[in-house]
Amino acid sequence: MAKEFEGGCAEDCGTCGCDCGHDHIHEGEDGQMTVTLTLEDDSQLECIVLTTFEAAGKDYIALLPTNPPEGEEGEVYLYRFVTGENGEPDLQNIEDDEEYEAVAEAFDEILDSAEFDEMDEEE
Repeated sequence: MAKEFEGGCAEDCGTCGCDCGHDHIHEGEDGQMTVTLTLEDDSQLECIVLTTFEAAGKDYIALLPTNPPEGEEGEVYLYRFVTGENGEPDLQNIEDDEEYEAVAEAFDEILDSAEFDEMDEEE
């Protein structure tokens, strides 16, 4: 269900040093894809890309902070994931409660499926 990234920019300039003016989806040394989010208070938060998935005909991304804010350990961030005109990925907040509930449910189903697959492999 997960989709592959084609690289590109997402939001505000991060720490990649490319001087393009945008955050990027990066592949870390351990092979994990990461995104640096710029939060409302202008602080930055590096997140591991868990997966991208489709729900209700739109694409979404699930992110897990590598160093989460206090009290938010284990929380997954969900965003709408769109590709801009230049093929650059863009993350958009999910403002609608109904949309968010549908996306969270779809992500839960992905987690349930992954746990089932993991149990099946252990047998």
